[in-house]
Amino acid sequence: MPSRAVIDTPLGHIALTWDDDGLTALDYVSDAPVSTPSPSSGLAAETIRQLRQYFQDPVFGFHLPLSPRGTPFQQRVWAALCRIPPGAPITYGQLARQLNSGARAVGGACRCNPLPIIIPCHRVIPAHGGVGGYGGATRGAGPRIKQWLLVHEKNL
Repeated sequence: MPSRAVIDTPLGHIALTWDDDGLTALDYVSDAPVSTPSPSSGLAAETIRQLRQYFQDPVFGFHLPLSPRGTPFQQRVWAALCRIPPGAPITYGQLARQLNSGARAVGGACRCNPLPIIIPCHRVIPAHGGVGGYGGATRGAGPRIKQWLLVHEKNL
């Protein structure tokens, strides 16, 4: 049975979901009350600690058991995203060439990323400039969050 906690961050409230295998989702939520997990929840407490560390130090690397649900192709893209260092964004096309794929397919896998920030899809940007979409949104909160993350990592 999945467990869930909502925490307050510089980006607003973030809901964390995990099960026995690891962290399964990180969602931006606007109206959920903050519910910090009890100390007995080791993974949740560690995830919160690491997120807070990232918000203090953008080069901090996450070391958490992850269990994102996705297709084999999505899993390949998400693994490649984890290898992009902070401060070194790449284009969808560059990542696609690394994976012998297409830029739109990579963009689709980024859009389906269930663990943004931790699996850093924000580090993939369009070749034509700008920040591009984030979480499937090309306007509004999604791109603003992506821009904040890129600025946080000193890369806009």
